[in-house]
Amino acid sequence: MHIIDRRPNPRGKSLANRRRLLKRTRAVLTRAAREAIAEGKIGDIGKDETVSIPADTLHEPSFHSVFTAGSRSVVLPGNREFSTGDQLPRPPGGGGAGQGAGAGANAGLGNSEDAFRFVLTRDEFLDLFFEDLELPDLVKRQIVDTETSTPVRSGLSTDGSPPMLDLTRTMRRSMARRIGLQRPKPAAMQTLRDEIVALQASGDEPERLEQLLEDEAAARRRMALIPWIDPIDLRYRRFSLMKKPSARAVMFCLMDVSGSMTESMKDLAKRFFLLLHVFLERRYRQVELVFIRHTDNAEEVEEETFFTDPRTGGTIISSALNEFTRIQRERYPADSWNIYVAQASDGDNYSDDTARVTGILEAEILPLVQYFAYIEVASGMVISGESDIWRNYRAVAQRHPQLVLRRVRERREIFPVFRELFGKRPATA
Repeated sequence: MHIIDRRPNPRGKSLANRRRLLKRTRAVLTRAAREAIAEGKIGDIGKDETVSIPADTLHEPSFHSVFTAGSRSVVLPGNREFSTGDQLPRPPGGGGAGQGAGAGANAGLGNSEDAFRFVLTRDEFLDLFFEDLELPDLVKRQIVDTETSTPVRSGLSTDGSPPMLDLTRTMRRSMARRIGLQRPKPAAMQTLRDEIVALQASGDEPERLEQLLEDEAAARRRMALIPWIDPIDLRYRRFSLMKKPSARAVMFCLMDVSGSMTESMKDLAKRFFLLLHVFLERRYRQVELVFIRHTDNAEEVEEETFFTDPRTGGTIISSALNEFTRIQRERYPADSWNIYVAQASDGDNYSDDTARVTGILEAEILPLVQYFAYIEVASGMVISGESDIWRNYRAVAQRHPQLVLRRVRERREIFPVFRELFGKRPATA
């Protein structure tokens, strides 16, 4: 999102102050956008949003006169009653209601502090929402053709649009042509004209004067035949579209939809994944998404089914990891894809399956992936104790830094956790 200040720049305004103002306004807009979505509905993410910011945020520092102190001598135009030197009593302090928030309060109208309302488009809203997030450690494992192209300079051409005119090259060729064809220079023409005027005034050397007049006529004809700028001088900058190399990436979304997941827990998990979905769609055009849900067995589903279709049953987390491994081997080889995984669960699992989950995770998944984010959701109550999955994942995370664990209990915690997981950080080898 770009904020453009189209106000004139009168004297007394500081460019540095204006830049600080725009920076402060953008920061307030960003905070307002995040607060607007914190308590919104799932379907509201990514839609047009209206955000408000207080008026005092936009105040610029300025110097102004204080009329309640000091001495001054002022006679306003049109005055008919007072003369210079007349003294007027100063009005008592606080006598005027003034304007703004205080005036509204004094008038009995309540708090009248103004607020500026911004209607942000979907693109503007998402730019503010995700401006400092990225996929961590995204590396170019394989250069592929993408749908995005970038214009690159590819020399000059003799035709093109006026905005692409290369003035430097054009004037250089024009000068070379005029020198080569010996076009008379304006200074030489002026010297010739001065000499003709002098001879005409003195009446001397009539033969010389006649020759100079012929030379001037010939020079003028030559200037008319050799223009200052000729179409053959024009040179235009030429650009050609070049496909931009990019890294291929895939994000696997694993969600527990078993009976132990209450509706509030599923809602938290879906909110996290929907936020992740919008973020990836917005920032990375070449990131593919794979949705896997599981109970005691796992299946790959479409996006709409993943977010809306209810299901229940027991919990075997290893089924989701096995499904991930199968899909990754068939469609996303690790030597040419950046692989990311986000898993959401309440931590409940069959006790006999926990060791199997840890083994698959550490031996088959973590060596291949760039990043594995595990989100453990719970009800609004304080989480008591630790689940077996959490304890085992935490032990694995100490040996594999690409595994990151977070807990979410309430809706308002989703975005802070999301920012922790996908905030910008230095790339690692």
